Amino acid sequence: MAESSPLTLAHARHLLRRTGFGATAAEARSLSGRFATRGAAADSLLGFKPSRFRPGGRYIDDVHNKWIAYMAKTRLQLQEKLVLFWHDHFACSYDKVGDLDLMRNQNRLFRLNCKGDFAALVKAVNKDAAMMEFLDTVRNRRNEPNENYGRELQELFTLGVTDLLGNPNYEQEDVFQIARAFTGWTYDDKGVAEFRNGRHDYQSAYPERGPKRIFRTTGGFGANGADYTTAGEGPQEIDTVIDVILQHRYGPGLRNTVADHIAYKLITFFAHPSPSLSYVTDVVDASGFAGNWSIAGLLKQIFVHDDFYLSAGPASAGTPKSVKWPVDYAVSALRLLRMKLHGRYQETQGGSYASIRDHLTNMGQVLLEPPSVFGWDWELAWMSSSALLARYGYARDLIASRDGGAGSFQPAKVLDARVFDLTDAGAIVDAVADVLGVDLAAAERAALINYLTNNAPAAAVDLRDPDTADRKLRGLFGLLLQSPAFQLQ
Repeated sequence: MAESSPLTLAHARHLLRRTGFGATAAEARSLSGRFATRGAAADSLLGFKPSRFRPGGRYIDDVHNKWIAYMAKTRLQLQEKLVLFWHDHFACSYDKVGDLDLMRNQNRLFRLNCKGDFAALVKAVNKDAAMMEFLDTVRNRRNEPNENYGRELQELFTLGVTDLLGNPNYEQEDVFQIARAFTGWTYDDKGVAEFRNGRHDYQSAYPERGPKRIFRTTGGFGANGADYTTAGEGPQEIDTVIDVILQHRYGPGLRNTVADHIAYKLITFFAHPSPSLSYVTDVVDASGFAGNWSIAGLLKQIFVHDDFYLSAGPASAGTPKSVKWPVDYAVSALRLLRMKLHGRYQETQGGSYASIRDHLTNMGQVLLEPPSVFGWDWELAWMSSSALLARYGYARDLIASRDGGAGSFQPAKVLDARVFDLTDAGAIVDAVADVLGVDLAAAERAALINYLTNNAPAAAVDLRDPDTADRKLRGLFGLLLQSPAFQLQ
């Protein structure tokens, strides 16, 4: 573990890039200047008080756009990165929920609990009205238990289908028995969960279904499994189910299944897609996550671990990199270019003048409407030919925005004034790449120099000429936003 390891400038920018949306060189210098070690920097990033922001608006487009705008402007970047993560982890879609207030409430639930107690978060999701609609808890009746939530609670939200050694974590019988615990739950007209006793499955009414015991063959509970009615039958069952799931163990060392599963998923989100098993077990053990369930404590260990910084260098063979999510790509570009989208529809002010929702639809990610309960497919799934073209179109529209005001792209706002005195094309390319935090391969850098000099790389570039500065700098920013390196992090 490397909590006391020095925080280099490069590592500071990597940490900010992975825990937020874009990271400027100035922000990285500030972080590395204020904190000497990785541990101190991680404590600083995790020390925020969650906001109570709840995206408003009359229509789903409004809610979507207000969340995007909040991501771009808030100083609580890690908070919003976590809300995005939990939105994917506990995926719910407005397409089925059909109620904006419920979606807004869930969005705030994730914000308020984003770094707190994981056990409390899962128990809150149990009673979240949007989730009860999406996974049919409201249609889970005693005469015919609906298994949707009981299945996804295990498969997606806590255990995973298999443990990290590849062994099954649960059986169909576990799904059915857990579904019984959730019978009788619904919500009132304000979206507050309520339990209706007459709809609940009590053992005495259905003796043929057997005792309410789970994990007879997995989890290290023994042949009798675990009884989730130890606190009695009724509304308390769903909390007891979570308490039992959180005790599930696997492997010869009887490691905690949920702790390792959640740690693995957070690592693949924040660090890189192929973590070693030792990275996972290191951070779980060091944080005590399997006992205290502190998300913040777990994140700190993820952020200080040496393996977190394996992906900090330029893309090359052996350097694990992640593909930016479309939302990350779009919001990072806005923040790095110091631009705001315009109006209710959050439109770019150049090119196609399309709304951010249209841009993100074309890139393959519309917030509040994930494609399924599995959330979005990550990594190379973001890189279809059409999605990549959509990213290029978004970059084109941003750098073409000239209508004035905060919606315009103005190179002088993001470049040091001294850059305009440079005449060496390579130095100009390096300066713009630094603004965007892009590490260029030699061939990419040479191609951009050729672009600036019209294929005469030794020629001087005159950025004091307004026409040259406008055309060439905008084009250079656009090419870098479209470069392979900017799609990665």
